[in-house]
Amino acid sequence: MRNLIVVAFLEPVTEGMEFPRDAWPLHITLVKFDVVGQPGEGQPGGGDNGGAAAAVAGDALAARVAALMDAPVRAALGTTLTVGGEAGFGRGGSVPVSLIEASAPLQALHEALVRAVEALPGRIATPGYTMAGFRPHVSHRGEKAPRAGDHVELDRVALVDMAPDGGHATRRLLRLWEATL
Repeated sequence: MRNLIVVAFLEPVTEGMEFPRDAWPLHITLVKFDVVGQPGEGQPGGGDNGGAAAAVAGDALAARVAALMDAPVRAALGTTLTVGGEAGFGRGGSVPVSLIEASAPLQALHEALVRAVEALPGRIATPGYTMAGFRPHVSHRGEKAPRAGDHVELDRVALVDMAPDGGHATRRLLRLWEATL
């Protein structure tokens, strides 16, 4: 089973980039899920990788997931989002976040990604926070946080492995979609 997540980064990132689990670049979580590979996936040449094969070379499962998500992600790239007010998430509201104002393109992307995940063998990690329960936000990282009223572009969406090579200390970008200007 692989623990994966799709996020929209607000800071520059690169495909293949790794970072410590407690040092995420600012991002909006779009969907978090666990997926089970099929025989032959996760090995070079296993399964039909489509156009995403080069981006996740040697990882057929990641390529399959990326291929399912490619069209809705590309359709949403370039969308402008507005940062709303602040809130506290997590246990006792201890995690400071900046909410993202309602956006039809962002909600449509989220819903399309949820449908893609539902087509895979696996499960969504937090189903209560999907579809009508989706609350897009940016978790603050120390002093780094967007301000209410800021406009941010949905120009970097990534498929991220939450436990690359079985280790939980780092995260790795498996596939990065970027808006072209």
